[in-house]
Amino acid sequence: MISLAGRDIAHSAGKFALTGLGLGLLIGVTLTMAGVYRGMVDDAHALLNNSNADLWVVQKDTQGPYAEASSIKDDAVRSVRGMPGVARASNVTYFTMQVQSPSGNDVRAMVVGIDEGQPGQPGYLLAGRQMTRGHYEAVADVKTGFSLGDRIQIRRHTFTVVGVTQRMVSSGGDPMVFVGIKDAQEAQFLKDNDAILNDRARNASNPAINRPGVPGLLEAVQASQSTSHNVNAVLVQVNQGAEPEEVAVPIRRWKHLEVYTRAGMEEILVAKLIATSAKQIGMFLVILAIVSAAIVAFIIYTMTMGKIREIAVLKLIGTRNITIANMILQQAMGLGLIGFLVGKIAATLWAPVFPKFVLLLNQDAVAGLLITMGICALASTLAIRIALKVDPGEAIG
Repeated sequence: MISLAGRDIAHSAGKFALTGLGLGLLIGVTLTMAGVYRGMVDDAHALLNNSNADLWVVQKDTQGPYAEASSIKDDAVRSVRGMPGVARASNVTYFTMQVQSPSGNDVRAMVVGIDEGQPGQPGYLLAGRQMTRGHYEAVADVKTGFSLGDRIQIRRHTFTVVGVTQRMVSSGGDPMVFVGIKDAQEAQFLKDNDAILNDRARNASNPAINRPGVPGLLEAVQASQSTSHNVNAVLVQVNQGAEPEEVAVPIRRWKHLEVYTRAGMEEILVAKLIATSAKQIGMFLVILAIVSAAIVAFIIYTMTMGKIREIAVLKLIGTRNITIANMILQQAMGLGLIGFLVGKIAATLWAPVFPKFVLLLNQDAVAGLLITMGICALASTLAIRIALKVDPGEAIG
């Protein structure tokens, strides 16, 4: 009967091949959707790995700095460094913006403000060097398209790219651009020049600030408004052998700040931040599975209806029902196997072209193969029922 199924497929090879191609592209889209979700999770893990931190100290009652806004004073890092179990600690800022490239095009990137040589600095470079000056130098991820020596615009200042790194991305997949912490503070928290001038004029006209009998008050207020001392978080590395949660407890108690371990931050990024996207991708996968089943059922049903008389002849000569059912099932499984191979090849070819990272895992491919075979087997039941109801008398009708 394997030969009989093969002969029947060869008889309608064109239709079978086109159906397998269409089903394969559909399966390729399904595998890609699963790869997009895997890529989002991997981006979240990459963000945590690249920070090279054991603890994240953020504003109290927030889940920052990745999930929501967090703002703390930059002098908090000094008191954190003095806490028991803390090996190193450094300030960091994160904000996403359109960075202007040398060609004039905007590149959406996450700008990261770091202290040179401290946690948060890129772990490795593809080319160039790490930042050594406090101002106007940048290290960019290769995905930004920036090269060594490029001059990029971030808010009011121009930076020179001195290093190129790779796989430094935000939880949303945006490539990172690293600058000095002071430059990042100014870019994120300070107003533009026109707004500063307007605030100075407003302060000068305010009698509560510009008091004739209190010299220096106006200048002090204006100086406080022209500098920023806020950061988004403090990255902490604990001493070897110390438990991060044990180090976090006194920081929460005495410094009145929120502290997250790696496990807590991973839960925020994976279980909360991308939860809605995961549900949406899951809905798409269910819809694609239903559509795939409908396509297989339709084509197998059409092929079965086209050979009703041949099936009647088989029954007339004494062929068992199980043999006829196996023939139809083998055709459905063959269609699913061809479709899966086409889909796997297609997904592998077009995954690198996607703007966001698509991670295709072997276990997802194996699961996809098993699900495809199951769908094809289920879809063949309609055609099998039709074939088993055929009257042998139709062979001579």
